[in-house]
Amino acid sequence: MAELWQHNAGELLAGYTARAFSPVEVTKALLDRIARLDKSVNAFCLIDAETSMAQAKASEARWMRRENLSPLDGVPVAIKDLLLTRGWPTLRGSRAIDPKQAWNEDAPAVARLREAGSVLLGKTTTPEYGWKGVTDCPLTGVTRNPWDLQKTPGGSSGGSAAALAARLAPLAIGTDGGGSIRIPASFSGVFGLKPTYGRVAAWPLSPFGTLAHVGPMSRDVKGAAMLLDVIAGADARDPHSLPPPAESFAVESSMRGRHIAFSPTMGFAKHIDGEGAALVASAAKRFEQLGAVVEQIDPPLFESGDPKADFKTLWWAGAGYLFGEASAEKKALFDPGFARMVEEGAAISLRRFQQATMARLSYASAMRQFMERFDYLLTPAVAVPAFDVEKISPWPDDGFEWLSWTPFSIPFNMTQQPAASVPIGFTRAGLPVGLQIAGRMVDDAGVLAAALAYQNTDPHFDTVPKGFA
Repeated sequence: MAELWQHNAGELLAGYTARAFSPVEVTKALLDRIARLDKSVNAFCLIDAETSMAQAKASEARWMRRENLSPLDGVPVAIKDLLLTRGWPTLRGSRAIDPKQAWNEDAPAVARLREAGSVLLGKTTTPEYGWKGVTDCPLTGVTRNPWDLQKTPGGSSGGSAAALAARLAPLAIGTDGGGSIRIPASFSGVFGLKPTYGRVAAWPLSPFGTLAHVGPMSRDVKGAAMLLDVIAGADARDPHSLPPPAESFAVESSMRGRHIAFSPTMGFAKHIDGEGAALVASAAKRFEQLGAVVEQIDPPLFESGDPKADFKTLWWAGAGYLFGEASAEKKALFDPGFARMVEEGAAISLRRFQQATMARLSYASAMRQFMERFDYLLTPAVAVPAFDVEKISPWPDDGFEWLSWTPFSIPFNMTQQPAASVPIGFTRAGLPVGLQIAGRMVDDAGVLAAALAYQNTDPHFDTVPKGFA
């Protein structure tokens, strides 16, 4: 019989239903494991065992009465420390936030988890305000990849991804403004979905505007679908939030007859790891074996060819708006890279910002028209495998920080389409590689179904990193 920490969300539901084990036993096993193993990974920045165990005990009582609140009742979930969590400080990786204040509000996704009876396992690490694609900051230090502790797990949801990979949690919530769910999912060998914009409500609204999404991360596709079933839906605090879907996201669907576009470069990416590219091409062929019609074709190009300059304008401007007028004393507390981003963002002109906004809208329109011909678009998730910790890029500085090695993720924050990273194998060095599956607007269920169809033919979610088995 598998140890309790090994179970994914679906197995926990089955075990609770059969009374084979309880939320108290599972939560204790995970907290013990975190205490023993997280020192080497640094996935969590806050653990409150007393609160988590109290939630587990309340869930156990409900299960004993057969009065569970949802399929995720008693299932532990890790929360990225960008999301407000009542009773716990949300420091966003920043030394500039005072932890000694009232923390009386939940972000919408966290509130939905409480209503579902889930166990909040702790807060996971993030770079300061989630500004970059790796996870380290002066407040919480360096988060490491369980597959190779000298490598980054990616970011900015790196703590959530590392917790999943090391089997410290079965589910986690992340945020994604330019790949911050999909990058660490790919680097860490887990599954992550950036849902359609507004599918999961957000509050407070992100200073990075309509680039920033909230979404599920998990060991396997079904776990993410279960989590999305709980956290999706409208919230009056978020004017962009979508109404809940009529049906569950946890559905299977045949790929037979589906029309799928496969773009190894998106038409503009030039520097792509060869091993990863070969694994992605092989994964695309699996969809043909599943009966899909796969066409190698590039989607429409951004008007400048490569979207990263306009993305940088929009992303950097958010930081400039948030802290451009902060005091010198406050700025001195920032991560130096984030401080530089704030200064550059504050200098962006209104005209330049509006140019980037219009270019983004034009690109989103062209992409939606392209997707009328295809059910899905397949690409690499990231251009490179995980690289050394404490670096922002594996390449020399080109002025774009982390954007140069994330050419596949940032386009779908510009378009707001659902996009996921599903694990497809490992490099010769043992580092995970992800396939990105993008779908039509609001077709989150379709993206999950395609990821599940792939996973069923080539499962990697039960592989545990050496040293964490």
